[in-house]
Amino acid sequence: MVVMKGRKTSNKNPPIFSHEFVIQNHGDIVSCVALIFVTGLMVQATSPWAYTFIALHHNVTSDIEEPTVSVKYTTGWKDACAVFFYFLITIVIHAVFQEYVFDKISKRLHLSKVKLAKFNESSQLVLFYVLSIIWGIDIIVREDLLLNVTLLWKAYPMLLTFSSKLFFIGQLSYWLHCYPELYFQRVKREDIPSRAAQATIGLLFILAAYIFNFQQVGILLLVLHYMGDAMLHGARIFYFISKRDKITKLTFLVANSIYVFVRVATLTLATLVFLYGLSQTESVFDYDTGNFNIPLVRFSALGLIAIFEGYLSYMYVTKQIKRTRENTTSVQVVTKSKQKSKKKEGKKPAASEDDDLPEVDQATKKNLRSRSSAKAK
Repeated sequence: MVVMKGRKTSNKNPPIFSHEFVIQNHGDIVSCVALIFVTGLMVQATSPWAYTFIALHHNVTSDIEEPTVSVKYTTGWKDACAVFFYFLITIVIHAVFQEYVFDKISKRLHLSKVKLAKFNESSQLVLFYVLSIIWGIDIIVREDLLLNVTLLWKAYPMLLTFSSKLFFIGQLSYWLHCYPELYFQRVKREDIPSRAAQATIGLLFILAAYIFNFQQVGILLLVLHYMGDAMLHGARIFYFISKRDKITKLTFLVANSIYVFVRVATLTLATLVFLYGLSQTESVFDYDTGNFNIPLVRFSALGLIAIFEGYLSYMYVTKQIKRTRENTTSVQVVTKSKQKSKKKEGKKPAASEDDDLPEVDQATKKNLRSRSSAKAK
């Protein structure tokens, strides 16, 4: 008889709707939910409802001197529907990269549980930061925001292009998806507050820039901020992968220097726009046109950015001081252990002077010592 080896389904498959089942198959579950919205586009009765979640809304068509017509957007309540749909897509993408990329790399590294959690966190953050930096730089170049910085306050409030609006929808979706990922990734309880605080701060800052029509300034600040964090998390990943201490120290040195530069550049750009640039234009509050250029909004935005940058700088300095202390204590322990071993080695020759002599000479020398001691008594 020929025995067919089938799939083992005895005890490894968790029961349906259990916590383990949801965690293992959350990517498939969420993809099925997202597929409902996509399928709704094919049915005439549900296509308007599904279109509200998938497409970008609040568009304003503006005619330009060229024969082409560009579509630009404003903000509105329908953006929440788009954020929900792309929130589901972000969970699916995260699950795919986790299963087919990050898990396969981590298995080859043979990391401990603590290092594995840090590796997974840094891997998905570096992927998000790098994609956001590339996307943000493309928007900055296309809209000429870097070479013509005065547009940030002279053309305020600016209408959004398709790429810039989708950029903010994606940013909000990513930081929103970090909350269920605390459950899906089995994050430890002691790590949940810091992870949740990071997601909350990112979500609130991006939402404030989006609501108050500071999207262009927000893109510049986000690209700067993501550069610093991407370098730090990239250096951490290199620390897990590389076995050369000199190269690891070099990567951390480059990452730390870029991180410090980003802190200074972010505060400088925010001061230039909110304290100097927007104060040069007329202070008007107009909700219909999306103009929030009033002193309360400007100084509040600058104050929050300054507090946040000061907090990041304080945490960075404290971590560096802690690491230097740990390194000095470890060096002292190593030197003390070496000194003790040297002292023990120095005592051994005095106690074993006769070891180099032949056995006959050792015996005669011992007899002479015993006789001399007896005569002395």
